[in-house]
Amino acid sequence: MNKTEKYFIEHQPKSLRENIDLIRTNIFPVFIIALSSLVFSVIYAYNAVNIYKATALMKISKPTGNILEAPLMPTFTDIQFDRFLSNEIEILKSTALRRRVAAALIDSFKTSNNPQDFYLLLDSDNRKSKNSLPKVNKIESLVSELKSVDIEAKRGLDFVEITVLSPSKTEAALIANTYANMYKTMNLELSRNQLTNVRQFLNQQRDDKQKELSQAEESLKSFQEHGGIVSLEQQANALISQLSSLEAKRDAAKIDLSSSDKVLQKYRQELKDRAPYVSAYLDKVSSEEFMKNVQQELTTLEVNKELLSLNSAQLTAEESKTLAEYETKIKRINDLVKQKKTEILKSNVLAATPEELRDLTQKILSEDLRLQSAKISIDVMNSIISKYEQKFNLLPKSSIEFARLQRKREALEKLFVLVEQKLQESLINEQSQPGNVLLLDKAEVPNNPSKPNRMLIIVVGFFLGLLIAFGYVFLKNYFDNTVKTPDDIQKLNANVLSWIPQIEGLLATGSSEFEFIVARKPDSIPAESFRALRTRVQFSRVDTEALKTVLITSSAPSEGKTIICTNLAGSFALSNKKTLILDCDLRKPRIHSFFKTNRYPGLVDYLFDQVPFDDIVRTSEIPDLYYITAGTIPPNPSEILESQKMKDFINSLRDKYDYILLDSPPIIAVTDSEILARVADATALVVSANTTEVELLMRSLEIIRQDNINFIGTILNNFVYRSSYGSYYKYYYYYTRPRKTDRTKLPPKMDA
Repeated sequence: MNKTEKYFIEHQPKSLRENIDLIRTNIFPVFIIALSSLVFSVIYAYNAVNIYKATALMKISKPTGNILEAPLMPTFTDIQFDRFLSNEIEILKSTALRRRVAAALIDSFKTSNNPQDFYLLLDSDNRKSKNSLPKVNKIESLVSELKSVDIEAKRGLDFVEITVLSPSKTEAALIANTYANMYKTMNLELSRNQLTNVRQFLNQQRDDKQKELSQAEESLKSFQEHGGIVSLEQQANALISQLSSLEAKRDAAKIDLSSSDKVLQKYRQELKDRAPYVSAYLDKVSSEEFMKNVQQELTTLEVNKELLSLNSAQLTAEESKTLAEYETKIKRINDLVKQKKTEILKSNVLAATPEELRDLTQKILSEDLRLQSAKISIDVMNSIISKYEQKFNLLPKSSIEFARLQRKREALEKLFVLVEQKLQESLINEQSQPGNVLLLDKAEVPNNPSKPNRMLIIVVGFFLGLLIAFGYVFLKNYFDNTVKTPDDIQKLNANVLSWIPQIEGLLATGSSEFEFIVARKPDSIPAESFRALRTRVQFSRVDTEALKTVLITSSAPSEGKTIICTNLAGSFALSNKKTLILDCDLRKPRIHSFFKTNRYPGLVDYLFDQVPFDDIVRTSEIPDLYYITAGTIPPNPSEILESQKMKDFINSLRDKYDYILLDSPPIIAVTDSEILARVADATALVVSANTTEVELLMRSLEIIRQDNINFIGTILNNFVYRSSYGSYYKYYYYYTRPRKTDRTKLPPKMDA
């Protein structure tokens, strides 16, 4: 048999029946493993701690911008919502937010009247000891504990669930609600961050301009009290009003310039850190001559429009027409600027950038235009103011000082009003920015634990135990290369004469009392198996008269060949056949132990002419059954068995006995069995179920076939009928068990 055939035999897939038989054969370990797993599952389920679940539900909307629009405020643009929601979830999982939540929870713990209601907030030692004074966990440890909070967005929706699991139902609800509230507060702070910065800047400017206005009013009052001019002509008053308005607008533009410069620097630095290539591209776009010219023209038109609007009540028809033309040109240039910004955002550089970077880019473009507009507006205002100052200097010298003081006061007053207006707008915008988080459902204290599901644990534990048990059986079988069933032998193209089941009495007591089963328990299943074996040996050859000597051998030691040999011989004897057992195992003989007698004198002693034939032949408890022990163990067993005297001796026995059974050593271990097989009329190979390795059996069959030995088949010993061939066992037991009326009767004595 080549290696390919050997591999195919050992690894061919098993049928469903074979797998079921395998489970039945190993039913005891399967039962023990499954029962152990079930007991462990029950104990675990009983002792498992109740875990409560509390969930807070939030709706996160995409940013929509501000309610009011002001030049000093940045604008929001649309962004991809899925990406935005993912970013918000990362904020929810951030250490910064967990640190805020931990601090708030510690404050809640300190003010709680029932500190025993907490678990996660407690120190690890306090969790184990119920009697010790509750001690809150350190903030860093609590931040780490909060990593277990589950934050999940519902698929396709803008809803986010914050789920907390805790052995304390009160604590679970508290953590979920605190987490939601802290995130809502943090989100509101981030949404109002830029608005707050603008409001703080304007507030500082308002305070500064208020002080300057107070000082200007004091100076004007002091001038009047010291005998100065108390009134001016109407023309001078109009000139002063115009100058003060222009100066107020110029100073307001300076405030806008300062605010825009701070915001723009912040945006540019953020873009430079995140995408330097985009930042460099925007710098190049901002420096283009086209953008500068368009912005300068737009700003000049807006300033001229503002100047005409100063005297809107006294406008002539020509001035009204000019004002309308200004508005038309301003709209056209704004559309042109908007188109240019769209082209920039769709350019190759920005087309593949993430949505939030494009949003930041648009903010920078808008803020840069506002900054350039403020610069140009200041220059234009200064130019116009210088022309008005020329007229102002033509006033009488006695009126100039008074006019200067009054001009300064009015300018500061108008600037203060403008700044105050901007401040109020920014304050309203800041307060009207609600954030984009809405807490829909607060986490409620759960009434029942969410886990463990004790019944599920028990069921899963049981089936897991079965799975482990089956895995153990199949894994054990995979690595077990022993013969187990008659089918395993037949796959090797070897005949199976009979199956000899395990002798239960022998296994239970561990003694040799039940080894001679055909004599001790003739009504047992093993005894019936030996009778079946006897029949199959008798008719294994067509010429039954030529079948006198039968060699019983095995592949390896301890496979039960001596028990098979003696019981088969006893079965022949019980059928009125004069039978002899000849112990030819001259290395480790055992026939004498089987019959509880001395080993010598025996076969070797007779062959060396130490004793006569009658002294070595012994009778057994069964009539017609005789046996010859091995005798003295020689130093050269193979030479003795191969000698002509041994052959002559066996031939002489043919005339005296109907059957002669030879008990020999294993066929692989030594050559003794091969020598005896050439003398014997037939050879039977004993295979022990779950003991004999397939490779050894294959080697034994190979030796037998190569030597052209008269091989009649194999005998499967220690085979478990009940687990592997249950139906066979059932019917076999039914027809072989003794009836109650016959159990007290002795078997009839056979005639010799």
